[in-house]
Amino acid sequence: QVHLVESGGGLVQVGGSLRLSCAASGLTFETYGWFRQAPGKEREFVAAITRSSSNTLYSDSVKGRFTISRDSAQNTVYLQVNSLKPEDTAVYYCAVKIYSGSYYQTSNYDYWGQGAQVTVSS
Repeated sequence: QVHLVESGGGLVQVGGSLRLSCAASGLTFETYGWFRQAPGKEREFVAAITRSSSNTLYSDSVKGRFTISRDSAQNTVYLQVNSLKPEDTAVYYCAVKIYSGSYYQTSNYDYWGQGAQVTVSS
């Protein structure tokens, strides 16, 4: 059975940083993704990383501020979020994609974590 467990969310001031973690169990995954969902908005792509870590992708809104990485031995993926802005406030979800398809679409991800709240105060 597949489980994804996020941790590391919290309340932070504008300009602050957090490190989100996602621990996976059950399978070794090809691609991890991070998505986020703000109140009243659709879930949106944030970042993705492939198994070999040779390929990383970011949304334009977080490029240069967020960094995705993975520890394959630990089956864990991280999202370092820096220079946080109020518009980064959302529930952040970890997900895994087993099959081919766009990295950017939620429908292509097969398993999801429960989410971690990130709140940026101004």
